Amino acid sequence: MSKFPMTRRTLFAGVTMAGVMAQLNNGAAQAQHAVPAAAGNGAAGLPRVKVDLVDPPFVHAHEQVATDGPKIVEFELVIEEKKIVLDADGTETIAFTFNGTVPGPLMVVHEGDYVELTLVNPASNELLHNIDFHSSTGALGGGALTQVNPGEKVVLRWKATKPGVFVYHCAPPGMVPWHVVSGMNGAIMVLPRDGLKDGQGNPLRYDRVYYVGEQDFYVPRDENGKFKKYDTAGEAYEDQLKVMRTLTPTHIVFNGRVGALTGDGALTSKVGETVLIIHSQANRDTRPHLIGGHGNYVWATGKFRNPPELDQETWFIPGGTAGAALYTFEQPGVYAYVNHNLIEAFELGAAAHFKVEGQWNDDLMTQVRAPAGV
Repeated sequence: MSKFPMTRRTLFAGVTMAGVMAQLNNGAAQAQHAVPAAAGNGAAGLPRVKVDLVDPPFVHAHEQVATDGPKIVEFELVIEEKKIVLDADGTETIAFTFNGTVPGPLMVVHEGDYVELTLVNPASNELLHNIDFHSSTGALGGGALTQVNPGEKVVLRWKATKPGVFVYHCAPPGMVPWHVVSGMNGAIMVLPRDGLKDGQGNPLRYDRVYYVGEQDFYVPRDENGKFKKYDTAGEAYEDQLKVMRTLTPTHIVFNGRVGALTGDGALTSKVGETVLIIHSQANRDTRPHLIGGHGNYVWATGKFRNPPELDQETWFIPGGTAGAALYTFEQPGVYAYVNHNLIEAFELGAAAHFKVEGQWNDDLMTQVRAPAGV
């Protein structure tokens, strides 16, 4: 284990944030002692279900419409600090991950359910970590109650009261941006108990769901302009912080690396199928666009109590937000799904492909005259 370097700014920020965390932790502990055991615990007696998470872009099995009452949904995330390769040139960075993937897995519950998360920080890791759920209420989204050092685990329970898709991320004292841009973020979807609806209250369903996590990375270069490699996160920290402060990413990718969702990793569908695309960006604004298709129904800021926008060409997702778009494919072929800052898509890596099977419809598009001489 390397000794983790701390700048004066980081130390000051860490002390300040640690003070906030301590106050929140103390407040939470006092509140628990002050409230009678039976009060404020709607989870008592509810049935439990344990969910096995799957790696993005895929999503674990779930009901679109709840067929019974609220429950306690159990998840486990294991923190892993690991080297990952970002592109075909072999550019490396040390990523901080939930369950070993960038982004972390998508979790799905229904409004009124309780999320019970076991967060594990194995002894093989170097750093303290925690988790902040944008969908939860209180204690910095759970960040104040989930700080775990290497070799520790913690269990947090919170009630899902707001339907939509939301970001979660690591938020340790004094090091929040470093952990977020090192890949330590994901999303959770809280479905309305009666499922998704259009603006008039009619039900909407999907045949497939995919989770796209957009990630900005900041990899230091050496004096010759080559990307540097490091043995540990602590060794990389000072150099990486300098790159982060330029606000200029070296890579902007979908699901952890350039080309992760193209080629053999392309997302698949068929003509006539309706696909729900969940898209998160924990740090920077983004603007998804499906080339050759549309967002038939779009919740750009991801909150299902709001009526969806219709027939969108491009939608805007603010940094620190997850959005959702529903589209029914009408033509076969390869569709590019991109961040429509096209420099970020084509030069930095924020692009994916959908491969869609089916029969071509000439009424929707046809080549009237093939290219030929004039």
